[in-house]
Amino acid sequence: MNKLGLIAFLMIALIGFSCTNTKKSEESSDETSGTMEVKANITLTKAPPSPEFPAANLIKRGDAAITPTDSSFVVNYTFDVQNYELGKPTDDYETRGIANSGKGQHIHYIVNNGPYAAHYMPGINDELEAGNYVVLAFLSRSYHESVKSPDAYHIENLVVGDVEPDSADLSAPHLFYSRPKGTYTGADAKKVMLDFYLLNTELSADGNKVRATINGNEFMIDEWAPYYMEGLPMGRNEIKLELIDSEGNLVPGPFNSVERTVTLEE
Repeated sequence: MNKLGLIAFLMIALIGFSCTNTKKSEESSDETSGTMEVKANITLTKAPPSPEFPAANLIKRGDAAITPTDSSFVVNYTFDVQNYELGKPTDDYETRGIANSGKGQHIHYIVNNGPYAAHYMPGINDELEAGNYVVLAFLSRSYHESVKSPDAYHIENLVVGDVEPDSADLSAPHLFYSRPKGTYTGADAKKVMLDFYLLNTELSADGNKVRATINGNEFMIDEWAPYYMEGLPMGRNEIKLELIDSEGNLVPGPFNSVERTVTLEE
């Protein structure tokens, strides 16, 4: 092989090596950061794995105590929490790069798919008007990611006051909104977690999905997991979650379409 041929051979080999390394690097990046989708400068990425709590158990102790007041009712729940420690920072909270509660792990308490209340002790007090309610409680990591273990939640129909019972079918598929919530400031506004809670359904590429519409941009989610949103603008951000079937139709249910507004500040 003459000198020119040798140079050409070396250049081709170098290009091939570079392409191979680039491909490996891209594959490694995908494995590390999870699935990612970008629309209108908004990036939705599956969150990296978090500490698992497969034996975590949230157990309601007896019926909720309901006490009437002059204009409403005080509802008191008491839970037993097993194989999970409330008030403890989740081990990897410093590496997540998202908003974290300094009070530690807690319970997300949701009534009729409204915004959750965080409770750091196993007793929960609420004030409700007379009516029919669906109450969902589930264990949460300190950075507000839901624990999705089989026994880490409690759900029930609750009748408050002298009203005609109107129970929801708790054996049907349900979607409950969890995060994001409220206002995010400074570093917490750079990466914001999207998380939700599912009951009686699974997500898949050819089955039910969650359609997340973020500031008018649609993202399809086919795995029940937390996701990170990046590139959100400062100010108000509109988020809509819908549980849909394989043909894009909304799955029937009282909570399977929900809209929220969150605010980002410098």
